Amino acid sequence: MSDFAHRLQLDRIRDGERIELVADDKEREAIRDRLDLAGLERLEANATLSRDGDAIRATGRMLAALEQNCVVTGEPISAMIDEPFEIAFVPEPSVAKPDDEIELGADEVDTVFHDGATIDLGLSIADTLALSLDPYPRSAGAEAALKEAGVMTEEEASPFAVLAKLKRDDGA
Repeated sequence: MSDFAHRLQLDRIRDGERIELVADDKEREAIRDRLDLAGLERLEANATLSRDGDAIRATGRMLAALEQNCVVTGEPISAMIDEPFEIAFVPEPSVAKPDDEIELGADEVDTVFHDGATIDLGLSIADTLALSLDPYPRSAGAEAALKEAGVMTEEEASPFAVLAKLKRDDGA
């Protein structure tokens, strides 16, 4: 069972169909736990579906209100995510073996394979949220905490800064 399952039967999807998904408390809690978030107050998505045979394309916008923990201090940081998305649901390749690689072009959108019967739009939206998160969130106090711990900034640790410090210490 996925945390935000909204399965749609392929044979019932109409071209141009609009879908609105809103995660309830239980779904937000499951997504929060899976993504290791401090909080997830809101997750919504609006999508328009288009189809070309068994290929379905979902284009829309995702909105989320969440809290992530600072990677330095552990303090919660509030964030709003308002991201457009485009997801292509295509049939699972029938000739591919489990170890075969599938090449996608640079202009390809997020691609999800389906079994020919259903697509899971909710799970794909939750995955899109995961990809939209700041991988290294920092609170306002992060720099001070790092400095107090003796961690140098990139500028302080650069070869030029080290050479300048050696030059000053050398008295030159």
